[in-house]
Amino acid sequence: MSTLLVSHLNKRFGAFEALRDINLTLQSGEFVALVGASGCGKSTLLRIVGGLETRSNGVLEIDGVGITGPGHDRAMVFQDYSLYPWLSVIENVRFCRGLKAYRGQEANEAVRHADLLLELMGLTRVRNSRPDQLSGGMRQRVAIARALMAQPDFLLMDEPFGALDTQTREVMHDLILHVKEVEKSGILFVTHDVEEAVYLADRVVVLAPHPGHIDSVWHIDLPKRTQDLKLAPEFLHYKREITQRIRATSGMVSDLSVLAALAAG
Repeated sequence: MSTLLVSHLNKRFGAFEALRDINLTLQSGEFVALVGASGCGKSTLLRIVGGLETRSNGVLEIDGVGITGPGHDRAMVFQDYSLYPWLSVIENVRFCRGLKAYRGQEANEAVRHADLLLELMGLTRVRNSRPDQLSGGMRQRVAIARALMAQPDFLLMDEPFGALDTQTREVMHDLILHVKEVEKSGILFVTHDVEEAVYLADRVVVLAPHPGHIDSVWHIDLPKRTQDLKLAPEFLHYKREITQRIRATSGMVSDLSVLAALAAG
C-alpha cells in the first residue's frame, strides 16, 4: 500500500498566495474529494500533486520519495477528456505503454491489461472507434481507462464528470466506485458538486479561499453506495452540513435581508 503525503504545502504566484499550509494524506484504495468555493485552490493543489505545477515550499512525497514532476505513480483525468482524436479507443488506452517509462514491460501483458480495462469500462464494442464517434460519457471512460493503463498508485481527477448530464454522471459515479475496488488506486477527486463528493468519497476535504487552506475534513460513514442512498437522512445530513461549511467560508453574501436591501437600492 502506497501513501501520498502533503505536509505544510504552500503555493504562491508572485505576490498572490494561492495555498497555505496544506496537510493531507491519501493511501492506495482510498477516495478523497476536494470541495470548496471557486478560487480556493482545489485544482491548483491537484496539479501540484500531479507534478504539473510546482509548490513554493512544503513536503510532497509518495512513500518517502519527493515528487518533483509527473510520474507513472500518478495519472490525471481532466474534464475535457484530453484524448488523441486521430487514435482509436484502444490506441488511446494503450498510448502510455508506448512511452519510454513503459517500454521495458512485456508487450502482451500491456495488450491484456488494455483489453481488461476496455471490458471493465464497457468499451469493448467501440474499441476501434474514434473519440468523435463517442458520447461524452464514453469519451470520459476512455480517458479513465487510459489513465489506469499506467497502473498508477494514485488517480487524480479534476471535475471529470462536470460536463456530463445527470443520468450519465450517475452511471459514471457507480463505475468509478467499481474501478476503485478493482484497481485499488487511491483517488484524489476535485468537484464543485457536494452530492457527488459525499456519494463517492471516504473523506471530503473542504477548502476555504483567501488564501486556499483546509477548513474541515469530513469522514463519510455510509453503507454501500447505491443511488437510493442519496435520499437517506444520513446522506442528506452530510450534504447539508458540508454545503453550509462551503457557504460559510466562501465570503459571498447569503443573508437574504442584505440582498433585499441591495435590490431596493
